[in-house]
Amino acid sequence: MVNKNSSCMRLLYGATILALIGILVPCAQAALRSSCHKEWVCVEVNETQSGVDLYLINKSNAPVAVTLSARTSNLESPVGRTFLQTVPAGKRILAANYAAIDESRRTRFRYWFDWAVGDHRALHDNNHLYHLPYATGRRYRVLQGFGSNFSHRGREEYAVDFNMAVGTPVHAARKGVVADMEESNSRGCWQKGCGKYANFIVILHADGTTGEYYHLNKNGVAVAIGDEVRRGQLIGYSGNTGHTTMPHLHFAVYRPVTWGRTQSLPFRFESANGVISQPRSGKWYRAD
Repeated sequence: MVNKNSSCMRLLYGATILALIGILVPCAQAALRSSCHKEWVCVEVNETQSGVDLYLINKSNAPVAVTLSARTSNLESPVGRTFLQTVPAGKRILAANYAAIDESRRTRFRYWFDWAVGDHRALHDNNHLYHLPYATGRRYRVLQGFGSNFSHRGREEYAVDFNMAVGTPVHAARKGVVADMEESNSRGCWQKGCGKYANFIVILHADGTTGEYYHLNKNGVAVAIGDEVRRGQLIGYSGNTGHTTMPHLHFAVYRPVTWGRTQSLPFRFESANGVISQPRSGKWYRAD
């Protein structure tokens, strides 16, 4: 019988960053100001004689989708108040220009930003068949499949929870590059805010989507950021960390959307009994 209390909640990437900058133009020289989050993503404000140039800097080895919203006084820009921009790995890009409406008046520029790993323009390869996220020949029961009522709704509709004891080997469902990981946590709980205690692995796929493996054991990651992993490779060990009520593995494929959030995408598993298009709660599936 499926345990209806089993579920999970993913840890959202990033944290909303607020910066308030007041400038007076024209000025004698351009000035640079920047704010960064976790040394992953930085916003750089270049104050010029005619307004503000806004740069986005990605310090990671994976693309990131950045949402930025600005409130301005005496400035205007064709990008509007809020925009979403994907920044390639390791790149600095000019994201927006804000021109002073009246150069004799003071201008003010305040902004917020958030981000998630991946490319918001990613088109998932629906022909791809994913390996079940465990060793070939092993079988595990699904606690929650696509669209399960307990928590797999909305942005988590296409996630799958597998009933795995703590320490069960976890294998890559698809080849890619490790974009992020966490393994220092040891706590699992169900209260609000417990998601920050999750251990996880994020693997960037060739199509710009990410495969994400959550609730891993403490020190349960067997790969490092930047590693290339092959389909079926051992990458870690399951656990009971983060927003959870029991040991299990949460797996899904995601594309980033606005404000550091991600949207799960439909995908198909390849199993010993054929293709699985709709993983169902209570079913056992053997990895081929």
